[in-house]
Amino acid sequence: MDFSMAPGTFLFEAWQARASLLSGLGVTLLSSALSIVMATFCGILMGVALSYGWWWLKLLSRLYVDLMRGIPVLVLILFTYYGLALFGVNVAAFWAGVIALGAFATAHVAENFRGAVESVPAGQMEAAKAIGLTFGRRLYYVILPQAFRRMLPPWVNTGLEIVKGTTLLSIIGVVELLLSAQQQMARNYMIVEFYLLTMVLYLIINFALAQLGALLERKTSYLRY
Repeated sequence: MDFSMAPGTFLFEAWQARASLLSGLGVTLLSSALSIVMATFCGILMGVALSYGWWWLKLLSRLYVDLMRGIPVLVLILFTYYGLALFGVNVAAFWAGVIALGAFATAHVAENFRGAVESVPAGQMEAAKAIGLTFGRRLYYVILPQAFRRMLPPWVNTGLEIVKGTTLLSIIGVVELLLSAQQQMARNYMIVEFYLLTMVLYLIINFALAQLGALLERKTSYLRY
């Protein structure tokens, strides 16, 4: 591989494609972040419902979790973008991708959080009840902090899967990092070089997310029971 900046070399072509690649990288980062936030918030609420909800709420939550975990994420993306249009609901490609990825990851976060909540010893809830805390306060001050730390490793794994899942958004026309790189390959025919560059960028994103999870684990290590 020629590392000079002469025309026709990889570095020259990468520099020429920098605006397109940075735009695609931005779309990947934004869609990943929005999907992770959505999945985390909704997944925690659904995880609580699975553990402490009324029977009908548990049933609905269980149906959602099992349904979403059983559908390939690509099918979910296609349905969100094309299927909803059949019912008169038109969603922009970017937001359809975010909703699909978030809905898919919500089911995984909910199941992980349910397991984390139920792994907290029952005596913790009884002790909190004995000192007069309401149910909401028992959850907020006693159960959720301990469950949060237990769910961090699988939460990081789900986040990594979301980042990798953004590559599927190109199927509905979202120009994320991979599609942006492929567009450049069609122009300069540097297939191996640009795939390697894309791989490195995804590795950096996922490494940063993994380090964030490790940092949160260290910050919450005092919650280990």
